Amino acid sequence: MQTELSKKLGVEHAVFGFTPFPAVAAAITRAGGFGVLGAVRYTAPDDLKRDLDWMEAHTDGKPYGLDVVMPAKKVEGVTEADVEAMIPEGHRQFVRETLAKYGVPELAEGEASGWRITGWMEQVARTQLDVAFDYPIKLLANALGSPPADVIERAHEKGVLVAALAGSARHALKHKEAGIDIVVAQGYEAGGHTGEIASMVLTPEAVEAVAPLPVLSAGGIGSGEQVAAALALGAQGVWTGSIWLTAAEADMHSRAVTEKLLAAGSGDTVRSRALTGKPARQLRTEWTDAWDDPHGPGTLPMPLQGLLVAEALTRIQKYEVEPLLGTPVGQIVGRMNAERPVQEIFDDLTRGFERALDRLNRIAGRA
Repeated sequence: MQTELSKKLGVEHAVFGFTPFPAVAAAITRAGGFGVLGAVRYTAPDDLKRDLDWMEAHTDGKPYGLDVVMPAKKVEGVTEADVEAMIPEGHRQFVRETLAKYGVPELAEGEASGWRITGWMEQVARTQLDVAFDYPIKLLANALGSPPADVIERAHEKGVLVAALAGSARHALKHKEAGIDIVVAQGYEAGGHTGEIASMVLTPEAVEAVAPLPVLSAGGIGSGEQVAAALALGAQGVWTGSIWLTAAEADMHSRAVTEKLLAAGSGDTVRSRALTGKPARQLRTEWTDAWDDPHGPGTLPMPLQGLLVAEALTRIQKYEVEPLLGTPVGQIVGRMNAERPVQEIFDDLTRGFERALDRLNRIAGRA
């Protein structure tokens, strides 16, 4: 599964694996792919430094990257308190009533909620980069599109390639014009924030729009056959995420979430604004149903929605309130039926890729 891009980065297989778990990212790299550690949860620089130190010790000198969340447009002088003051009381009441309906306990006095808006603010991402650029990362990916021009320049000065996610060919072209090195064409099937276009349509459109810039295909990829299809459409690799959530090395902090992922089918996800205010594919739950109900107050725009539900989601996860418990995940969840080590998942990818090539060779009369 080698391409020009994988050779440039010095990896055996053109499989890029995004994950919030250092142990999974390192295992992907050791298996011959390219592990990408998600940084959004690292609001404290020392925590990111600790995990990058661990990555350095467990990647056998092989390359890996970092994924940040950084808006292309800079917003000055806005604090979390300013944003919180914009949340309507009616929405706060809806959260209280929904949690009470399912008997979700309160957090202990002084206990902080887990996810906060700070992880999505530009100054936090810049602090993360101050740490990351002291390490030999080979790729910087931005989940919100092209990072600011000075960040791209700084990465290039460090010899780091820059990737940006795109949900349409138009977005992909804007990334190319901004000076990034790799476009990640993320289809509708993917977990997390997605656009409206499916991978089978989006990948060749993006390839054509930004040629000769390399494109990675993302969304609904969990088998070697799908990797082969992505390369056949012109991609120089694949960007995977959901399939690593049930890896044995993953630390989901909730056995109930893992069990729900293992039991889910490909039709058990929904693209909902309930999590952040932007459409994000996730497990369908009674929590997403409540926010998508036309009789409810509706979701708020990003970043208001994320701040509104941060404490509620922490309580739901801590007490494992099953009807409300979910996580971002793509439609490929229907294939995620067992907990397996990263190496085993990777071995399946390579075997499936070989099967696909064998079939194509037979069709072409070469076998």
